[in-house]
Amino acid sequence: MYNRRLVLTFGLLTGLFAAGYGVMFTLLDDFRDRYGISESSLGMVVAVGFFAAFAAQVFFAPLADRGYARRLVNVGMVFNVGGLLMMAFGKTLVVLLLGRLVMGIGAGIAVPAIRRIVILADPENLGSNIGRLLAADVGGFAIGPAISAVLVGPVGIAAPFLVIAVTTLACFPVIARARVDETSAEDQPTARFAFDLLRSRTYLGALLFGSAVFLMVGTFDALWTLVLDDLRTADWIANLGITLFALPLIFLGSIGGRLAQRVGPFRVATFGLLFGACFMFSYGRLPTGLAMFCVAMVHALNDGVSVASSGVAVGVVAPKERMAGAQGLLGGAQTLVGGIAALIAGELYQSHGRATAYTVCAVLMTAFVGLGIFFVGSAWGARPVVDDDAVAVVPALVHEA
Repeated sequence: MYNRRLVLTFGLLTGLFAAGYGVMFTLLDDFRDRYGISESSLGMVVAVGFFAAFAAQVFFAPLADRGYARRLVNVGMVFNVGGLLMMAFGKTLVVLLLGRLVMGIGAGIAVPAIRRIVILADPENLGSNIGRLLAADVGGFAIGPAISAVLVGPVGIAAPFLVIAVTTLACFPVIARARVDETSAEDQPTARFAFDLLRSRTYLGALLFGSAVFLMVGTFDALWTLVLDDLRTADWIANLGITLFALPLIFLGSIGGRLAQRVGPFRVATFGLLFGACFMFSYGRLPTGLAMFCVAMVHALNDGVSVASSGVAVGVVAPKERMAGAQGLLGGAQTLVGGIAALIAGELYQSHGRATAYTVCAVLMTAFVGLGIFFVGSAWGARPVVDDDAVAVVPALVHEA
């Protein structure tokens, strides 16, 4: 019962981090139309948060393995609230960039620590719990458009950001009461960063699969509202599409995590990502926004049962004493790739059109999957096995280079 309550507590916080991004995502066309910010500049706003989260996860996540997990969560919450306030009241590119930067730092500091806390609290249900965190993340992102739809018209652009900031502040007492098992002094790793984990071929393969996911995410996020707006699709269809796209990930997240744990995370990731690449390719060629909406609903079902697999894969191959660092490096790689993808997608769309932007994404996703299979090698079909020691996390498949 305690473990379930802990997952729900930190899942709620994960959802709030994502909700701020969900609000910003649906307001990109408002920023363009009201403040005169170009598509390529809006791509920079999306991208800078990815880059900030990358740096924060790489440099701060290992501290969670050294006894600072709760403190990192608290610091991340403070940064996120500050970024939300800047996004709420910013009307120029510089302020919006700064707000998104601070939000990215906050998420990058907190999320790997949250994953470590949840994974090590209940290693036997690694897949389900990673899936639940994914569901919370996607659910938070999905509720962002709903908050925007209700508040922006009657109250203004600042309102949804302020609502999420106040809700985040209200979570501080809840997080303070949660029991977090910090790493004991004798078990703390000596490595300052997690880059040495890249010597493991299976970990590197997991990183490539996870990065392919964010090639898709960065491209999708940067283009969805802009493309549908340019195709003269009603705003409610664009917003509804985001919400409905998220529903399968919310309801299938834990199921997908269990599937990855039972069948093998690399298997699930391979097929899910290859299907995802096909969907991305199709978005560049569909004739109307409504057609894109319909295809996206099928795409969402595929992602719902497959996206959690890369997080499960890292939970399988990483040593338990390096879990936050390993998850942070995964998250850092994902956000870096997502940021680059958003920049490239915005530039390609503006200069060469949507067919080129989506095709480049699909080709790169396929290449990342191929490289991931190459590095994973014989471990591609492996499944995690829980150690008899109840304290131990799912053991690594391969730790050595």
